[in-house]
Amino acid sequence: MKIWQYKDLRNKILVAAGLLLLTRLLAHIPLPGVNYEQLQLFFQQNQAFGLLNMFSGGTMSSFSIILMGVGPYITSSIIFQLLGMIFPAIEEIQKEGEAGKQKINQWTRLGTIPLAIIQAYSMLFLLRNQGIIPAWSPFELAVMLISVCAGTILLMWIGEIITEKGIGNGLSLIIALGILSGFPAQIRNTAALIGSGDSGKIFGVIIFLVMLLFTIAGIVFVQEGQRNVPVSYAKRLRLGGSAGVVSHLPIRVNIAGVIPIIFAMSIMVVPGVLAKYLENARSEWLAEGAKYVGTLFANSVFYACAYFVLVFLFTYFYTGIVFKPSQIAENLQKQSGFVPGIRPGKETELYFKNIITKITLFGAIFLGLIAVLPYIVQSATHITTIALGGTGILIIVSVIVETMRQLEAQIVTHTYDNY
Repeated sequence: MKIWQYKDLRNKILVAAGLLLLTRLLAHIPLPGVNYEQLQLFFQQNQAFGLLNMFSGGTMSSFSIILMGVGPYITSSIIFQLLGMIFPAIEEIQKEGEAGKQKINQWTRLGTIPLAIIQAYSMLFLLRNQGIIPAWSPFELAVMLISVCAGTILLMWIGEIITEKGIGNGLSLIIALGILSGFPAQIRNTAALIGSGDSGKIFGVIIFLVMLLFTIAGIVFVQEGQRNVPVSYAKRLRLGGSAGVVSHLPIRVNIAGVIPIIFAMSIMVVPGVLAKYLENARSEWLAEGAKYVGTLFANSVFYACAYFVLVFLFTYFYTGIVFKPSQIAENLQKQSGFVPGIRPGKETELYFKNIITKITLFGAIFLGLIAVLPYIVQSATHITTIALGGTGILIIVSVIVETMRQLEAQIVTHTYDNY
């Protein structure tokens, strides 16, 4: 293959592969003092925490030193994106180019530390209340929190090295590899199920594989889908005339990516966690209310419907943060650009608002269906040994496509250099 013909490209791939292997080794270094059977049962029975465990690459269910994965760093990144909307000073820093980007990145790294401690303490406290880990002394708690926080910072550092020295986006590759790490065990359990000779289960596996293929095809179709808006730029000629240069402004169908699902998942976790905390409250009405909320969120139909609605709403919300028609219209006007048939300024802004509203509707429905896909698949196939996590597949496919693009770009660069 061409990727092995060039020394620097080969070194980048080996660096990325070696560091990714290191992350999986870290995932199997456990913290002491946990009942692993109860821990596994807890994540299997709790839908929200099972999804969080998938994003962490199984580090939660194995009670690893990288218990929280890169979750705190992702949360910190999202917070600073939102702060850019609220505080004009931060928005101005974001517009300062590379210098502003480096400053925001540094703040994001610093913000990861307290978030890692808070999230780790919340998880440890919940597991202690469930009897999965024993009561701790202040020293033992400090050791666990420092270990988990250091594990998150180490993963963040490894991810940045992969991005800089390797190939692809380091954090995305770590998350994707973590999701893939759970597949061998699921495939083994499913093979054992097929070996039992149950024709109903075999038929369910066939339906599962068909749905998997259609899901991957749908994700690739939507992720690569975009609306090309024609844009003309005025070009002055030396003899006093003018000519137009026609270009296109691509608008992706799924601008928000997987962020709305992460937002929705974070919200869906909160009621269940609070219910677990308050089930033993002294106030009778509070304890009864907590039990009702816990039972309600344990209902898969209610959970799936609420999850879909939240993903749908957050898709519009995050798209509004990322894609700003007013800025697009302003930048086009500054560059002497215009959409044919649309007047520059306010009309152009309204034109882009109309496009983004329509195109986001399809993207929001798509992400909502992806989020609730595991519930749909399990209802259709009755197969519980392997989960068709739409979110996981979305991340894996997106990471593979993006990494392949970077590899192709590197190969093209070397090809031009040879000429």
